[in-house]
Amino acid sequence: MVQRVLPSDEAEDLLTLVREIADEQLLPRVDEAEAQARFPRDVFTMLGQAGLLSLPYPEDQGGGGQPYEVYLQVVEEIARAWMSVAVGVSVHSLTCFPLATQGTPEQQERWLTGMLSGDQLGAYCLSEPQAGSDVAAIRTRAVREGDAYVVTGTKAWISHAGHADFYTLFARTSDDGGRGLSCFHVPADTEGLAFGEPERKMGMRAATVREVLLEGVRLGEENRVGAEGQGMPIALGALDAGRLGIAAAATGLAERALEVASRYATEREQFGRPIADNQGLAFLIADMAAAVGSARATYLHAARLKDAGKPHTREASIAKLVATDAAMRVTTDAVQVLGGYGYTTDFPVERFMREAKVTQIFEGTNQIQRLVISRQVLAQHA
Repeated sequence: MVQRVLPSDEAEDLLTLVREIADEQLLPRVDEAEAQARFPRDVFTMLGQAGLLSLPYPEDQGGGGQPYEVYLQVVEEIARAWMSVAVGVSVHSLTCFPLATQGTPEQQERWLTGMLSGDQLGAYCLSEPQAGSDVAAIRTRAVREGDAYVVTGTKAWISHAGHADFYTLFARTSDDGGRGLSCFHVPADTEGLAFGEPERKMGMRAATVREVLLEGVRLGEENRVGAEGQGMPIALGALDAGRLGIAAAATGLAERALEVASRYATEREQFGRPIADNQGLAFLIADMAAAVGSARATYLHAARLKDAGKPHTREASIAKLVATDAAMRVTTDAVQVLGGYGYTTDFPVERFMREAKVTQIFEGTNQIQRLVISRQVLAQHA
């Protein structure tokens, strides 16, 4: 059991509830759903009904009113049971960020309440086939026609595509590089939305990812979130929050791998004694525990800065980098602890290892995180 220092009794009760849901309703389903690549839409409905899809947003907007340090520990607990679902919770929170922070009161009344109610699930449409790390290279265009926009283009690697109830879309409204992007709210029943076939992924197979195809999608001016040309800062602000969600999810995945490896090491015997008695393996377990603890401390530090209203871009990137690299290392070491069994699908650690890999890639590759961090550090001394 992870020792946590939480800011309130309410937060303690919330984490207890989440652990019960994870153990009783998520763990029993994860293996089959991942093996069959089946998107668990009903799980998100259940989490929404429990109030877990809107935790970091203010109560007057329909959210849970929880500080980010609490919300992220909820994500970590969910990831300990089912990584695909935890990432989905983080993605949904990311999709709500633009409207919650930049939407007009009319937009928030019309859409945000439903987005935060738990009944809806969102998708974040930023990446494109040729514009992943390079957001300024987005080609999807929103052409002004009177008081409306006509949007044409292709978005790639979109979580929840085809299952979402709304799409937070970034499209080009001018050719002015990064200053030419705008943000839009797109309900799922908007005419002209279509989807590619689900990507066949190495891990997180229950987390559906598809292309989103926009063919003459017509959006009213009221669907634009923020001013024209404000899309880049909106997207980057959302990604700061999203990177913390991925850091927390990666930490939960690593924690689960550590639990499985430690239990195996105490039960598995060689030469008449548990393999945990071997110092070489015990030290490996110690390094895994240190990596998990470091990841947790790093994302919580960034979250507390965010909760205090302080700049945290560098810390969010550090948390994403540290936690996801730790998840890759810890899950790989868990396979090593289990030996030959770790390489089989009879034990979950091989799945953990496959799931960890993508955390180093999405929400900005870890090479991009190093770029963000270095620029932030060097700018202080320029």
